[in-house]
Amino acid sequence: MTDPTNGASVGPDGRLRCPWALSAPEYLDYHDTEWGQPVTSVAGLYERMTLEAFQSGLSWITILRKRENFRTAFAGFLPQQVAAFDEADVERLMSDAGIIRNLSKIRAAISNARIVADWGQGFADVIWSHHDRSRSRPQTLKDVPASSPASIALSKQLRTRGIRFLGPATSYAMMQAAGVVDDHLAKCFVLMPPSHSRGG
Repeated sequence: MTDPTNGASVGPDGRLRCPWALSAPEYLDYHDTEWGQPVTSVAGLYERMTLEAFQSGLSWITILRKRENFRTAFAGFLPQQVAAFDEADVERLMSDAGIIRNLSKIRAAISNARIVADWGQGFADVIWSHHDRSRSRPQTLKDVPASSPASIALSKQLRTRGIRFLGPATSYAMMQAAGVVDDHLAKCFVLMPPSHSRGG
């Protein structure tokens, strides 16, 4: 059942959620416990950025179902470790059926790791500089944009540093996943923490 006033849907426990959370079993826990929660660590943000880049052109559920495989393949998304990957690692990743075997995206993930590892905390600072505390939650899914002026600006900043596969739409998806923007619908039961103090 969907609340006609703002598009939230009633979940199996009777609580209102963003409708997409009910479209697959894996989405329920991801929506309730992770999506939109503040991620402030460099490694956590590198992971979100990399997964969103791999998702481009695919459905998010495909990435979510392969996430643990990605974590194993990419050394837990620790930028310093991924930055040390060489051609042997590229070959290993291209033969790993547990992830998305896209050569351009794999090379970009390694290249991006080198930039992030060198950049350090500044990487996280740039992403969180686009956090807008005054922004209201969307009422319906129609109110959720594919990109925003902030994601356009963030994409430009990151690409200026050499980050690849992160256009405005992918940047916005990363911002949603990492809690830089809160796109849980207005009546969704999930509450945004008061500050971005949570790591991950």
